[in-house]
This record gives sequence, structure tokens and C-alpha cells, in this order.
Amino acid sequence: MNQPMIRTSAILLLMTSGLCVILCGGCLSGGEGDYANRWLHPDDVSTVYVEMFDTGGFRRGHEYDFTDALCKRIESETPYKIVSDRNRADTLISGRVHITQGILATDRYEGRPLEYETCAEAEITWKNLKTGDILVDRERVIASASYAPKLGQDINDASKVALNRAAEKVVELMEIGW
Repeated sequence: MNQPMIRTSAILLLMTSGLCVILCGGCLSGGEGDYANRWLHPDDVSTVYVEMFDTGGFRRGHEYDFTDALCKRIESETPYKIVSDRNRADTLISGRVHITQGILATDRYEGRPLEYETCAEAEITWKNLKTGDILVDRERVIASASYAPKLGQDINDASKVALNRAAEKVVELMEIGW
């Protein structure tokens, strides 16, 4: 009668110690190998000043669209706050944006373009104003969108989509490397 009780308590002790090993040796202890439980963005940054981007083409207005899209993405997808005063910012983002256009598809018999592609290329620099360190140094991102004039679409619609996609890629550059 005493023997089954000893077995039950031994099994219970083994299960309890196994659970402790799993909890203490797993993700809760700070990670295994290259994994960690921390934020994807630098901790020493809380505010960002975004300069108006320069444009590298003859079409104007795209720099406003890109700067606006980038500010909105930073506010919504990072822990950073956009500030309008450069003197109050921890970091500064600046750069150039350029829009190009190409033909994706043409009419088979007449050779007229049916579908176009708009490409947005942005080159950014992200600088820590407190330390002077360059966090992102002239990195380039490229994004594209297509449009078809026969469907009532134009280059302005496609360029806004491409610029928004480029802004998304810029925010990804702001993450800490894995």
C-alpha cells in the first residue's frame, strides 16, 4: 500500500521538475541562441524629424506624397513620435525620391502601351542627432505599382501606391538587424 504512494509522488516530482526546466530554460529566460524578447527598434530613440525629401525628376509633388506616407508609417508602425521641430528630435531622416515609368504590356497588333509601371526609388539617411551616429547610411529602396489608362487609372494613382510601398520599406530599414 505504501509502494503505489511512493510511485505517485515520484511521478509527480518528475513532472513538476520537467515543467520547471521547460519554463526556466525556454523563451522566458531571455532567449536561446539568436532569439531575444525585445523591441525591433532602437531603444535610445523616441522622436524623429523627417525632412522634406528631394525629388530627382521633373515631376513635382511626389516628394510631398512620400514624406507624408513615411511620417504616417513611422507613427503607426514604430514606437517613435514625429516632431516638427528639428531641435527637439532625437534623430533625423532625409534623402531623395525619384519616380520613373516604364511599359509593362503593349497591344499585340498595334504596339500601343496597355499597362504601365511606375517605380519609386528612395535613398535615405537616418542620423542620430544626439550622438552623431549614422543609423542608416544612404540605403536605397525600390517599390513599384502598375496602372492601365484604359481602366481609368493614371500615373498619379500608381505613384502614390509605389511611394507608400517605398515608405513601408524605409520603416523596415529602421528596425534593428537580426
